[in-house]
Amino acid sequence: MRFPINLPAALRLSDARPLVVAAAQASVWVAEADLAQARVLWVPTLNIGADYIRHDGGGPDFNKGIMTAVSTNFFYGGVGLTGAPLGIIYTTDAVFEPLIARQNLNARHWDVQASKNDALLMTAEAYFRVHQYRGTYAGTLYCVERGHDLVERIAALSRDLVPEFEVERARNMVADIEQRAVMDRQEWRVQSANLTRVLRLDPRAVLEPLEPDHLQITLVDPGRTLDDLMPVALTNRPEIASRQAMVQAATAAIRREKMRPFLPNVALNGFQTPLEMFQAGIFGFGPNNRMNQWVGRDDISIQPVWQLSSLGIGNLAMIKRQRGRESQAMIELFNAQDAAAADVTRALARVQSAAIRVVQADRSLRTGIIAFNGSMEGLKQISRFANVLVLITRPQEAVYSLQLVRVAFEEYYATVAEYNLAQFDLYHALGYPASEIAVKHPAGQEQPVDLTRPKFLPPVGHGPPPATR
Repeated sequence: MRFPINLPAALRLSDARPLVVAAAQASVWVAEADLAQARVLWVPTLNIGADYIRHDGGGPDFNKGIMTAVSTNFFYGGVGLTGAPLGIIYTTDAVFEPLIARQNLNARHWDVQASKNDALLMTAEAYFRVHQYRGTYAGTLYCVERGHDLVERIAALSRDLVPEFEVERARNMVADIEQRAVMDRQEWRVQSANLTRVLRLDPRAVLEPLEPDHLQITLVDPGRTLDDLMPVALTNRPEIASRQAMVQAATAAIRREKMRPFLPNVALNGFQTPLEMFQAGIFGFGPNNRMNQWVGRDDISIQPVWQLSSLGIGNLAMIKRQRGRESQAMIELFNAQDAAAADVTRALARVQSAAIRVVQADRSLRTGIIAFNGSMEGLKQISRFANVLVLITRPQEAVYSLQLVRVAFEEYYATVAEYNLAQFDLYHALGYPASEIAVKHPAGQEQPVDLTRPKFLPPVGHGPPPATR
């Protein structure tokens, strides 16, 4: 079944539906949870419970100084607060971990934008491949139609002018072009399946672009220089912003380790157990089967503790470790900047080359059609050479001209697709800055697209709940 779609609708779907975007959004959700947990490292855990003890048999009576045989009941119920392991609040982590988690969350947000940019490029590539092979298929069908006209014209000529094998030569050429048409239609369907996978549409549909086959999209002027475009890429690429956030997180980790010996940890302990920072409740006591003595009770103990790991040598090692991680983060930042610069250089070279080749391919296609039409007209014209009648154009020349037309169609649509892909590649390398778009024609109307998926596929969904910064 045919499924009409246009480029604006495909790009709109690429903003959220591809799985690469959903995976990045899930990482944001995880980073947000880490930040929320880091913010409450100083908050203890609330415990609510009770404890009952029954004692039967002899025991000392310290008031009378004798041994007695009596049963005793104990009951304790209430609430308590438990801190981190060993009941200690690690002050340094409570101060600096939220700062580190915040930068990690910022990096994940930038990763989401980078994933959306990648999804947009994936969509554009798949869309223009569909565009290319749909146009090539149409051009091949045109050649098949003209080929049948050529066969009829050659077959209608006198056998004195054209041998029989010339007709068979033309028929063989048409059969070859018909096979190419089948292959082009196959490639159209294959590329359509790739696009439906990216956009998560019905894979059974054959997507049919609504734009003309010769559509050329110019997002960035090919005449721009590298000196103009490099600062744009280094400012707008989300990958670079993500690496910058990771460098800031590593810097905060160094500050944390430097302050660890100077900020005391706080140990809050209760009376009964060392893991209870604070206890409050009711205590009951009574002999035998009675429990007739009740009294309220609370316990608290506050202890500030300064720690030097391995007499300070361990702290120096932890600072050195974090400095190494900061160096790794900075290297990744430099690598991202170098990659962005290389992407711009490659993409601009592709754009400028494709812009020239599109003009050449267009000229080749036009001259090829003109040459074939001239060959067809030449088959109607006869000249006399001495006492022999000969055709102005020989049949094999017309056959060869039509073969060149088919090749010209294939090269033209491939070159147009390369130009459009190079434009989106360059725009991706720049980080999709809206201010850099070279608008030559107003955008068309967005066509409605059926977003439903067949029942045998899982629903698209919207990924995890949106994370806040």
